[in-house]
Amino acid sequence: MGGALATLFAPTFAGMNDRRFLLYGIPIVVVLALVPRGLFSLSLWPQLPIAFAVSLTFTLALWLGSRQLWQWLLRRWPDVADTSRRLWWLGAAGVAYTVATTLLLGSAILGLQGGHLNMQQEPREIGLNLVATFIVLLLYESRHFFEQWKANLRRADHLAQARTQAQLDALAQQLDPHFLFNSLNTLAALIEPSNEAGQQYVEGLADVYRYVLLSRERPTVPLAEELAFVQTYVALQKVRFRDNVQVSYDIPTPALTRQVAPLSVQLLVENALKHNVASQAQPLHLHLVADAAATALRVENTWQPRTAGLSPSTGTGLANVRQRYALLGAPAPVAVEQTAGIFAVTLPLLPA
Repeated sequence: MGGALATLFAPTFAGMNDRRFLLYGIPIVVVLALVPRGLFSLSLWPQLPIAFAVSLTFTLALWLGSRQLWQWLLRRWPDVADTSRRLWWLGAAGVAYTVATTLLLGSAILGLQGGHLNMQQEPREIGLNLVATFIVLLLYESRHFFEQWKANLRRADHLAQARTQAQLDALAQQLDPHFLFNSLNTLAALIEPSNEAGQQYVEGLADVYRYVLLSRERPTVPLAEELAFVQTYVALQKVRFRDNVQVSYDIPTPALTRQVAPLSVQLLVENALKHNVASQAQPLHLHLVADAAATALRVENTWQPRTAGLSPSTGTGLANVRQRYALLGAPAPVAVEQTAGIFAVTLPLLPA
């Protein structure tokens, strides 16, 4: 008996503790259900214990059954985008369950008393029970909405703090980007016009810092902008690595409008260049590909780690990327995969 009660009053789905709902809500609904059925009528008082027991039976059946329906539908459609669909199904399922419970339970109770259903009275009973059912569903759905709202506030606050900290770190560790950007433009003007390669390199470097300046205040950027920045960054690196680094792109057009965290794709490319051998004997191949459904971007490179000259990777960059996407409410976590010859990171693409 104790185990059954513990299960009955256990916390419900999604971490929501509904013990107070059960301990206070059920007795209140039991009493309220008796009001339209003659609670204040003297004729009911001799039968009040029986009426209370019947009301408690119906309330437990409707409350616990409605809670199970809500939990199941929330598991089926947990996303905010599915709220409308879930509510429609919740309403339809609540009506069907209430009608079935009222008829079946009513028949069982009347059968024990030697009576039978009064079909003229049943529509009124079903209507009153529907009110109780939708009160229960409204309680759980409202509580769930409130918890989501609090979680979104916390996520936004954490994201703002992370962005502020990143800006403070940049100020503490680097030159003022405005100063460096302006200096690069000045340097480009000083290079001889005949030195086209030098001018292109400095202009590309200025483009890199322009993107950093424009994107650091934005939580997300279109994938098309991030890829344009990555291509400029790769072009600068190929001045050093030449054909020892080969980068290919396979990005369907619908994916270009999806959003990513700024500088996240570039960081993955930078990590590949930093931690892998790129030589004429062992060229480094990078491949950036988005799936046809435009839900994820995969950045993969040949796995040929350097054995000397650099300290082992600390994983800080990937950890930061994971945290940023989690704070942005990404539909899937950042996934890392390493096989014998390939290292790959999959970033979820965010809605535009």
